[in-house]
Amino acid sequence: MKNGRLSEKVAIVTGASKGIGAGIALAMGREGAAVVVNYSSSEAAAKKVVAEIIAAGGKAVGIQGDVSKAADVARLFAETKKAFGTPNVLVNNAGVFRPGPFAETTEDTFHWHFNTNVLGPVLTSLEAIKSFGDEGGSIINISSIVGSRARPMIAVYSSTKAAVENLTHGLALELGGRNIRVNAISPGHTATEGTSGMFAGDIGPMLAKESVFNRLGQPEDIALVAVFLASDEARWVTGEVIRAAGGTN
Repeated sequence: MKNGRLSEKVAIVTGASKGIGAGIALAMGREGAAVVVNYSSSEAAAKKVVAEIIAAGGKAVGIQGDVSKAADVARLFAETKKAFGTPNVLVNNAGVFRPGPFAETTEDTFHWHFNTNVLGPVLTSLEAIKSFGDEGGSIINISSIVGSRARPMIAVYSSTKAAVENLTHGLALELGGRNIRVNAISPGHTATEGTSGMFAGDIGPMLAKESVFNRLGQPEDIALVAVFLASDEARWVTGEVIRAAGGTN
């Protein structure tokens, strides 16, 4: 752990109780980062991720907070500093997803998606700017291939991911002078607890064939990219949206 690629890092991973977020938290813990496992409601799952990191010799705490609420975000960063010191890695992974015909979209549906998927990264990034030290840090936004490749039944969700990618480019330009790198990862079809229903029956194998590796992605596949972007090995990488989609077009 002490000699890991992230041994000097304090990382906040939002929405880290399961899926891609949990995979990123676990991978960063293995590489020596002190990890804050943020969750909104899944306390038991978050505790499991924390316990696994600690059992492997790492450092981690779970901190509850709704990233769409400024007060919760401020508390998240304050409790992080109290537990581990100044944070220098932020992974904006928390997100919500509900497919359905666009004709059935309501104001509540719109705000439910955009409050977590877009306002969340805005609020956490604002807090990161205030909280990161003079040496700066790394902000990693989790997007999706649908942010640049529209699909039916998810127009509102895919719009949130397009916004996240544009936010990534804009913040990278604006925050470079503060030594803050901002990048995004655009995963392809990834098997997680939240997407298991989507890949049921013949759908999973069909989507797997869109990858040149003929399989669905796994959280670990995305986590390895996040570790790189958080590390000093990526010191010259900012403003990028990195597709981690197994060759999916």
